[in-house]
Amino acid sequence: MRRRRQELLGQGFLWSCAIVTVGSLLLVLAYVTLRGAPGVSWKFVTASPEDMGRKGGVFPAIAGTLFLVALGLSIAVPFGVGAGLYLGECVTRASPFGEVLRFGVETLAAVPSIVFGLFGYALFVKKLKPLTGGTTLLSGSLTIALMILPTLIRATEEAVRAVPGSYREASLALGATRGQTVLRVVLPAAAPGIGSAVILGIGRIVGETAALLFTLGGSPIVPHSVFEPARTLAMHLYLVVLEVGAMNMGFATAFLLMLITLGLNFAVDMVSRGK
Repeated sequence: MRRRRQELLGQGFLWSCAIVTVGSLLLVLAYVTLRGAPGVSWKFVTASPEDMGRKGGVFPAIAGTLFLVALGLSIAVPFGVGAGLYLGECVTRASPFGEVLRFGVETLAAVPSIVFGLFGYALFVKKLKPLTGGTTLLSGSLTIALMILPTLIRATEEAVRAVPGSYREASLALGATRGQTVLRVVLPAAAPGIGSAVILGIGRIVGETAALLFTLGGSPIVPHSVFEPARTLAMHLYLVVLEVGAMNMGFATAFLLMLITLGLNFAVDMVSRGK
């Protein structure tokens, strides 16, 4: 009887946690939708901000977000996937060198984003200003690439280690070299896991604000090169709410961000399921 009571209490506690979690999510979604959806229109999506963001639209912020995602991924994905392949294929879990590398990756993942922003400001904006142009799209992309590297590395390593050993053995038995086996057998088999990591990296880029305030510039104009400042939707939300006080524009921008985040979450689920 006592054990049954304990089981019921445990189940009740777990159900309460689940209800609070789902309820909080639905509350945020409903509130942002009710406040932001009426302000979203074709003009809002395609127009430029006016009167410091109190009027107009968010097209430059959308363009800046897309440019930052494309440039950040082009920098981070080769290094992240390459490092993950190295850890998964060439370094054993018991290797001291591998342990040091994994500890470094985990430590990098735990660094607050504001610290990345300060580092990016000191290195890319100040020290390398002749190369990056200062607070520009390039400086922001380099900073954000450092931030998503740990996610790419660890996800790639786990995806590679999840590939059955029989795949490698069959490829080697057919006469393929180690490199051909990795590139033509292991990497395609691990592609869903790597793809999920890339999508999660996109979500990190889209939602980041603190680090980009130091490095991206926040210009309300569409950048025409990587050496010009830009702003993302998350930066635009921060600026129009806290610096301008345009709450209606802020909620409309938040609604767009929420739609993008939900879309990315669905994409991660579909990629992880192999659909």
